[in-house]
Amino acid sequence: MTGHLVLAADPMLAGDIGQVEVLLTLAKVVVAFAFLLVAVMLMIWFERKLLGGMHQRFGPTIAGPFGVLQTMADGIKLFFKEDLVPDRSDRFVFKLAPYLSLIPAFLAFAIIPLGGDFNSRAGEVEWWGRITYLQVADPPVGILLFLAMSSVAVYGVMLAGWSSGSKYPLLGSVRASAQMVSYEAALGLAVASIVLVTGGLSTHDMVVAQAAEGYFGIIPRWNIIVTGLVPFIVFAIAGTAELNRPPFDLVEAEQELVGGFHTEYSSIRFALFFLAEFMNTITMSAIIVTLFLGGPSGPALVSEIGGFGIAWAWGVVWFFIKLFVLLFCFVWMRATLPRFRYDQLMNLGWKLLIPVALGWFLFLVSLEVGRDRGWNTMAVTLVTLVTFGLAGLLLAQAVRWGRRSGDHSGGGGGSGETAAQADEPVGKEV
Repeated sequence: MTGHLVLAADPMLAGDIGQVEVLLTLAKVVVAFAFLLVAVMLMIWFERKLLGGMHQRFGPTIAGPFGVLQTMADGIKLFFKEDLVPDRSDRFVFKLAPYLSLIPAFLAFAIIPLGGDFNSRAGEVEWWGRITYLQVADPPVGILLFLAMSSVAVYGVMLAGWSSGSKYPLLGSVRASAQMVSYEAALGLAVASIVLVTGGLSTHDMVVAQAAEGYFGIIPRWNIIVTGLVPFIVFAIAGTAELNRPPFDLVEAEQELVGGFHTEYSSIRFALFFLAEFMNTITMSAIIVTLFLGGPSGPALVSEIGGFGIAWAWGVVWFFIKLFVLLFCFVWMRATLPRFRYDQLMNLGWKLLIPVALGWFLFLVSLEVGRDRGWNTMAVTLVTLVTFGLAGLLLAQAVRWGRRSGDHSGGGGGSGETAAQADEPVGKEV
């Protein structure tokens, strides 16, 4: 039983583990991995077609119906291209880095509930006489596993740039590590708010908590509502920065770094980085659905057909509808938002997202403490918001003073000349 509590909370693994349990677990792994590979292929096609429509062009049209096989054609082409390894590179690390980016994306996807009947059976399904969950694994520290995998993925990018033996990939990898570390703090604080209101770290338990009775009979008890929207916004922005997607794709700023950390890569290893990028996009969207949008929970419109219960299948339907909406939003942002400057990227993470996420987490803590001790909720809310509002004003003033002192120290170089005078050409006769 101790091993069960540590490794997984799946009820199928609570008792004796036999051949059926092993086969079902292997089937879950194979199905999840196959789904991710197919989903990546479809996601690349979907993004290219949607961007084409938004930019008034066609997108893929040749390979397969509506160009749906274009991604497969590109993958086959890259697989048979020559695999080049720079002479000045660290060969072992250079070959290892793409896998360090790819494997964490799949491991993070393993903790996501993909379906189940959360209305009457708490997400449980019964197959071949075994009660289980529609997810590969449900460790008690599931959401911490996601944070750990997102941190490990940084090593793939960093080692790829360092091992290439070239300055431009190295600059791209250093920029990537600074960006990911900066937004990891805001991401963790947003997750802390979810853990606070749900009371657990298991992703399955989080979905169960959101499937409870909502408000006024029509508003669901999703965490996006329970936590007051702010953690969702912080998590979505920080997650986009973690993915290196526009408008935070400074890691691959072509006009500055040629191609970023993967400049020296070719053939299948080059494809693995893009496979990891799109796989991470799908995984991050699925995590957002699980944490904030109720996961697979939703009404079962038809409970059974021909005596066969299909209530669990409605969970799969609702999950993929929510996932599709989020993936559409990621593509929409890519098509519309310009790229940030690097100083804007750092300022947004350190000076805005982290203070907001921390302040809102403390606000939720105040509400929980006040509710446990019977304090007046309105009074606690008012006092807390006023306190954090004053703290925000002080922080904004401190940032303004710091910027002003920096401008004064670097503006005239101590000679009294203005910036405009310093920019005037000198020595016109030359």
